[in-house]
Amino acid sequence: MKKSLLLPLLFLAGLAAAQIPANRSPLRIETIMQGERFAGFSPDDFSWSEDGKTIYFTWNPELDTLRSLYKTDLNGSAPQRVSIEEQQNMVSGGAYSRDRSRKVYSKNGDIFLWEAATGSSRPLIQTTASEFAPRFSGDERQVVYQSGDNLFSWDMSTGAIRQLTNFQRGAKREDPRKSSQEQWLETDQLALFDVLRERKAESETRERRTKALAPKRPFEYYYGERSLSNLQISPDLRFVTFRLTTRAKTRTAQMPDYVTQSGFSSMQDTRTKVGAAQDTHETGIFDAQRDTIYWLNTKNIEGIFDKPEFLRDYHRDTLPYNSKYDKPREIIMHGPVFSDDGKAAVVLRSQDNKDRWIMLLDLPTGQLRLLDRQRDEAWIGGPGIGWGTGNIGWLPDDRSLWFQSEATGFSHLYIIDVETGQRRALTQGKFEIISAELSRNQDYFYITANAEGPHEHHFYRLPVSGGKLEKITSLSGGNRAVLSPDERHIAVRYSTGNQPWELYLMENRTGAPMRRLTQSTTAEFQKYAWRMPEIVWFTARDGVQVPARLYRPAKAAKGGPAVVFVHGAGYLQNVHRWWSTYSREFMFHNFLADNGYTVLDIDFRASEGYGRDWRTAIYRHMGGKDLSDQVDGARFLASRYGVDARRIGIYGGSYGGFITLMAMFTEPGVFRSGAALRSVTDWAHYNHPYTSNILNTPQEDSIAYRRSSPIYHAEGLRDDLLILHGMVDSNVHFQDVARLSQRLIELGKDKWEMAVFPLEDHGFVTPSGWTDEYKRIWLLFERTLKKK
Repeated sequence: MKKSLLLPLLFLAGLAAAQIPANRSPLRIETIMQGERFAGFSPDDFSWSEDGKTIYFTWNPELDTLRSLYKTDLNGSAPQRVSIEEQQNMVSGGAYSRDRSRKVYSKNGDIFLWEAATGSSRPLIQTTASEFAPRFSGDERQVVYQSGDNLFSWDMSTGAIRQLTNFQRGAKREDPRKSSQEQWLETDQLALFDVLRERKAESETRERRTKALAPKRPFEYYYGERSLSNLQISPDLRFVTFRLTTRAKTRTAQMPDYVTQSGFSSMQDTRTKVGAAQDTHETGIFDAQRDTIYWLNTKNIEGIFDKPEFLRDYHRDTLPYNSKYDKPREIIMHGPVFSDDGKAAVVLRSQDNKDRWIMLLDLPTGQLRLLDRQRDEAWIGGPGIGWGTGNIGWLPDDRSLWFQSEATGFSHLYIIDVETGQRRALTQGKFEIISAELSRNQDYFYITANAEGPHEHHFYRLPVSGGKLEKITSLSGGNRAVLSPDERHIAVRYSTGNQPWELYLMENRTGAPMRRLTQSTTAEFQKYAWRMPEIVWFTARDGVQVPARLYRPAKAAKGGPAVVFVHGAGYLQNVHRWWSTYSREFMFHNFLADNGYTVLDIDFRASEGYGRDWRTAIYRHMGGKDLSDQVDGARFLASRYGVDARRIGIYGGSYGGFITLMAMFTEPGVFRSGAALRSVTDWAHYNHPYTSNILNTPQEDSIAYRRSSPIYHAEGLRDDLLILHGMVDSNVHFQDVARLSQRLIELGKDKWEMAVFPLEDHGFVTPSGWTDEYKRIWLLFERTLKKK
């Protein structure tokens, strides 16, 4: 292995100051890698006071140790830090009554009631136990809440508390069963002695009287060593649904921590690996009227026995192929979501994530009726769809259910009549509904979408009957809106491609002006004229148009060097007109452009924001189209912008690090050098939820894992590779790069080096770690891409 190249800081600073245009201040890596302490802390976590007059947000304009809670008002008064006393009295979360005149919420494990008439709150339940998840009963005479494993109600008129369920962990204690010998002896004793018979009769009579006088308690149910969760109750308080989970017995990966406060090394339990046995779930229904519990039967669900298509690849010689399992697939139920009149909509997901069923649950019988099935041979996902119930709710008529679906290839809003089964699309087109919620009067949906194009987010209004989207926000960029409780005003978190997020205020009407309420960027950040990355499109080898952001030197020389940046996560969007989550990388790209590099940042296949086909293009082959998009992007730079095709580098973190490794191993010569940060090197060692969606499991789909994991292609390394990884990375474990380094050693490769960071997790947090990491990347590119 080559010795790591670390140039003196003064030399590095001299390089950094080279070729800076006159209108830009010199950038230095050690400065921009301070992150928010250089750029400024943007306001975040917006919320409104219940009277709609105050906006709360977290902020750190004074660069303190931590963020604090701030507030401003409709007049745009200078933001003020919120006192501890005011924070203690604030309303947080909770559930409204239908007319929104009252709200119940939990805070610090207690239950409170807020009333609009007084504008104040009062405690309802205050105990040393933790009470949470309060909501109103259907008739709004009761407040239902959970404490421990059980539900309780608080009577609004009397203040009486009633326990509604009696779930108990473990097994019920029973008197030990007598052996035949013990039973014979007891019978013989009672036959011999009058006093014993009399005492037994007295005891049994006393016990009968005690039972007769005992108040009626909820049905007692012992659920053993399983885990109880997702307690939901019907509006009339008769039915309670619950989930019991049997934890899988599987091995958890451990991670060593070498640099600790105690001075002793320690081991941390982290997670299982993909393909490990998974928890299994049952859904039960408790009928309080009948004091009985019964179970959801999933065997009759449409498609529950269906095998995924990829298994055919392993049974080409087996004819005829059986496309059905012998047993129903494992599922998990989310919900119910109740209508006001007690209808129960549930969302069921198969454990292999190939199916999502929206069904109507008949609570008295436990029978299910299909409303909508979404099947995806890749995996179920997309905005408003991917997790839990997804985005779903009832309209006021109590028969129309709204939800999001990728039925057309893009996430859109639908309504289904649960009585007729008729489904209707409310939105359509090649764009995505990011989020949707009903208005207070339930006449409209308020929607965030990218309907103007994939690179802008705007806030819209749509009648529940459908029609044209009415765009409310107007500024180009990212608009993340939070409505005031009375829906008269909107707090907007807004940013552009080269300016961080700030808080704005506007009236809730189309085209209303937005008034800026915060100034968050530092004076140092403002000294530099940050580039607005140009959004470009290039044609991939399969004819698909691929979007990217382009950073160019002020005076780009023909035959100059270039760098391709690969964002992380896979399903993430980084080509857009708002401030990037990759803010340090954005600043680093400006730094590179100042020093003569052209930088291309691609939303490759797998990225978010472009619909289902884009999202699932990597199914069963990570390092396929996602990698070829990087290669085609490099060729685009050479053909369109005249960069030297022999002097293009590539870098990225996490998923971007994985792609960098695949590029260096399977596309030798395309990239002169690459820096792989916190990289997955073998997908069989990553987590189950993420990886099994895309590659299935290694024991079922070894083909997908072999062609997708860099460690199997390491023999292809020809050019310079820099590997960087945190040693306490609890997401992509340090073991990944340790295994890869051993593989490279055994292959006799020498054009690689590795830097490790003992105190960094997956997302680096220390400025010193960030600085060291990016100095090494910069020096790699200077050494390999600049003409000598």
